[in-house]
Amino acid sequence: MSATLGALVPSGSIGGAIEFIFEPQSSNVTGGKEVGGLSQVVELMLNQLELTVLALALALVVALPLGLYLGHRGVGETLAVGLGNVGRAVPELALIALMASVIGVGLLNVTIALAVLGIPPILTNAFVGIHQVDHAPVDAARGMGMTEAEILFKVEMPLAVPTLMAGVRGATIAIVATATIAPLAGVLTLGDFVINRNVYGESGLLAGGILVALLALALEFALAGIQRLLTSRGLRLSAA
Repeated sequence: MSATLGALVPSGSIGGAIEFIFEPQSSNVTGGKEVGGLSQVVELMLNQLELTVLALALALVVALPLGLYLGHRGVGETLAVGLGNVGRAVPELALIALMASVIGVGLLNVTIALAVLGIPPILTNAFVGIHQVDHAPVDAARGMGMTEAEILFKVEMPLAVPTLMAGVRGATIAIVATATIAPLAGVLTLGDFVINRNVYGESGLLAGGILVALLALALEFALAGIQRLLTSRGLRLSAA
């Protein structure tokens, strides 16, 4: 069936990419072994999703508590914003190469490198979101005898949800997009279709780009839904 479709659909076209996603193709480079198809697509997509979740979780563990603490105390603005700017300037490929030279290739290397990429937006948005919360409810909570931890988690964080989630969403998109180059460090993701163009052909290259974009959109919509659930009804009405 794939051979028949391959004769009808031009290589490198949208139709060829869609066919590549659903139907295995024979490749001369692999000695006739079939590539593509739903089985390989799902495997690589799950690998990329796993890598993204691991890197995002590590970035959250490092950046979120620090950003919340600095924002609540109102100190360290230069640190939070400076680290954010420096992090955005680090070339991802160079970072992965550096990690590979220090701890070798593999999942740990790529996870740490991608986490470094996700830390800046989470840290900066956490600081800004907490620091810019209206002082009136915070002062009222303090006057009621709430502890600093209660003020942070029960007053400031709920009010800062839109800004906090904006940082998480930005970090997620950056991580999932950059995970495309993970095959260069020994972790197979959808980027394998893009990087190994000689194996998968033009259709595989285009299919890889489409799949990465779809995965990024799916994560964006999922996080937008989570943000809506976490945002209080009052804030939603105020924004409307």
